[in-house]
Amino acid sequence: MSAQPEPALLYSEEEEALRAAVRDLLTDHCDPAGVITRTESAAPHDLPLWKSLADSMGLAGLLIPEELGGQGATQREAAVVLEELGRAVAPVPYLTSAVVATEALLACGAEDLLTELAAATTVAALAVGLHVAPGGAVAEVRLENGVLHGELTGVADASAADVLLVPADDGGLYAVRSADATVTPQVSLDSTRPVARVSLVGVPGRRLGDTGPAVRRALRAGAGLLASEQLGLSDWLLTETVRYLKERRQFNRQVGGFQALKHRLARLWLEVAGLRAAARSAADALATGEDTDVAVAVAQAYAAQVAVHAAEEALQLHGGIGMTWEHPVHLYLKRAKADAIAYGAAGAHRAVLAELVDLRAP
Repeated sequence: MSAQPEPALLYSEEEEALRAAVRDLLTDHCDPAGVITRTESAAPHDLPLWKSLADSMGLAGLLIPEELGGQGATQREAAVVLEELGRAVAPVPYLTSAVVATEALLACGAEDLLTELAAATTVAALAVGLHVAPGGAVAEVRLENGVLHGELTGVADASAADVLLVPADDGGLYAVRSADATVTPQVSLDSTRPVARVSLVGVPGRRLGDTGPAVRRALRAGAGLLASEQLGLSDWLLTETVRYLKERRQFNRQVGGFQALKHRLARLWLEVAGLRAAARSAADALATGEDTDVAVAVAQAYAAQVAVHAAEEALQLHGGIGMTWEHPVHLYLKRAKADAIAYGAAGAHRAVLAELVDLRAP
């Protein structure tokens, strides 16, 4: 019996070059003040930034084969992009369109829609609640006389989508043009990734394939690569908190010099390092197909705890300024809390992991 290859957790030169390019773009076009202003507006998505990422850099088609106009890259590269988007809390539909919806379309073999996504002329969203875990129960709409009726809630980035991928009660996944549906914004803790209610009343749709395998593949990729976004969030929070504590002085001493704070930061650094390993393992497993379910479950069982803890520590250690609306730490806290239940809460992933490794509770 041959041994399975160990996951490659280090970044390649190409991945580091991709990171640098994305970070440069976000530094120039996604400053924290701009993100805060956008969350207060009626248009939370940064469409000019999305156009730069999707069209100019070709990132919308990162997972799409080259013969369909995409980049033919792997989930490892998509993970690097998500790390940088997480660091900036960028309000763009990358995870929902370029990862989750794209994976569903790849499972269905919908080449025409994949070509549209690769060309950045279309944004797609899987019409499944953001909270649903891989293998979880999926709400469906009714198919009657060839048209779709029903309502789906908690659909992330539906307001930015041109095409919705809708599960129906005949077991099929249907492509529906957003213009034919009613998309109503719902209150969301995280304004940088808004959710919406999708209502269909006699709406035509094109059957793409079977719901089960397509949605499972899409949600598994979403859960696995969400960990990289949570890593980016956590890494920014740790870095900025250390920088602030080096600059801030109390009692004529550098605040970062107090031993109690050093201990808190050291613990947080260890947690972020562990998350990096888990997130990279999940991305590599998605790319290679080796122990994918286990790697994704491990990453999501751990990621939410670290991201939320990093945000809470950053908020507290920034003191009074951290409590203000002008400081961006609240954006990271809200994204971390929202990500904690996205694509399944940690408890659901732990339960799945227990089954996978045969360590069920007595």
